Amino acid sequence: MGHTLTEKIILAHADADDVAPGDVVMVRCDVVMTNDISGPMAFRTMERMGVERVFDPAKVVVVADHFVPAKDVRSAQLMKLIAEWSQAQGVTFYEQGRGGIEHQVLAEDGWIVPGSVVAGGDSHTCTHGALGAFGTGLGSTDIAACLAHGRFWQAVPGTIQVELTGALQRFVSGKDVILAVIAQLGVGGGTNMALEFVGPGAEALTIDERLAVANMAVEAGSETGIFPADEMTAAYLDGRTERPWTAERSDPDALIDRRLEIDLDTLSPLVARPWSPGNIAPLDDVLGTKVDQVYIGNCSNGTITDLRQAAEVLRGRRVKPGTRAMVVPASQKIYAQALAEGLVETFVEAGAMVSTPTCGACFGGSNGILAEGETAVATTNRNFRGRMGGEGSGIYLANAWVAAAAAVAGEIVQPGAVLGGGSS
Repeated sequence: MGHTLTEKIILAHADADDVAPGDVVMVRCDVVMTNDISGPMAFRTMERMGVERVFDPAKVVVVADHFVPAKDVRSAQLMKLIAEWSQAQGVTFYEQGRGGIEHQVLAEDGWIVPGSVVAGGDSHTCTHGALGAFGTGLGSTDIAACLAHGRFWQAVPGTIQVELTGALQRFVSGKDVILAVIAQLGVGGGTNMALEFVGPGAEALTIDERLAVANMAVEAGSETGIFPADEMTAAYLDGRTERPWTAERSDPDALIDRRLEIDLDTLSPLVARPWSPGNIAPLDDVLGTKVDQVYIGNCSNGTITDLRQAAEVLRGRRVKPGTRAMVVPASQKIYAQALAEGLVETFVEAGAMVSTPTCGACFGGSNGILAEGETAVATTNRNFRGRMGGEGSGIYLANAWVAAAAAVAGEIVQPGAVLGGGSS
């Protein structure tokens, strides 16, 4: 029997003659990534293991992105700790103002190539499947083992194949694709599985859209979300990396646990209502919901594509009084590109705040916390109770067009109601 794409990647990184779903194997890492939250815990664990040096400084990346800018003395101490540790270990360190949100930075700086294994101290490391890599989030103890030995234990996941047909319509984005998948699977339906996105609709998605889709695979409980590498991938990586890679696909006779089909031609904007990424509804079902804050950014939807979509809505318009809007580019490079294209000027003229790249408000750390009872529309990936602030606050997850339209209207509306051009 043949192998799935995920099985092929794991087999190439394990000392095993064959692998099958459920097997537990030791997997070698091509990249180990950690940040200002998971890093310090992993460093301490590594010390308790009696290991003084990382296994290979060239394969370790540390990114300051969660408490950026440092909001208090404690978070400043974390930044100081990871900076000093990175310098002592000789690993790559993206400090404040020099990188951005880890998953975007690793992709755009060429750390990720198809067929590679990326172990990250963050649950959204699955984002890297957009480039055909096996990216998976690990706890700090496992990251400590990866830092020390470059390996981790992995249960070989089964595969849920998601076939995408058609093409994205007006005001529909990669965010809606993954919300549609979660609507079918639920938040636990992908447990012990990899989501593999195939079909002409998948091949038509840009890398920015693929990043948005892969990023939220974990919200279905999945180990990762992965796109087979293709010409779109090759074009994106051209000039970004000199790392060797080859394009692989699942064998025709590989074992697929489940198949889903999504017709992009008929897909309309979706939202995830409070307080679960699995509480999916058509946008029409929540129209008129009053909005206190709009947050456009995060590792799932802070790309230049998302910023262009938001700017299209906000250009020549104003954020409604009583509603505040925040725009957070996912990286310094995206921020610079948004400046060059005049997008930042559009945001500022509309009355929106523009932040340095940060995970801040997304996980309730800083830079945009919600008050008790407030409602937000956010392009982020999680909307658990109290995720961005008060226990009684509510977050609606949506794409950038929907979020920007809510900022203008002060309530959830169809983007077409602001821009014209229909509802989908």
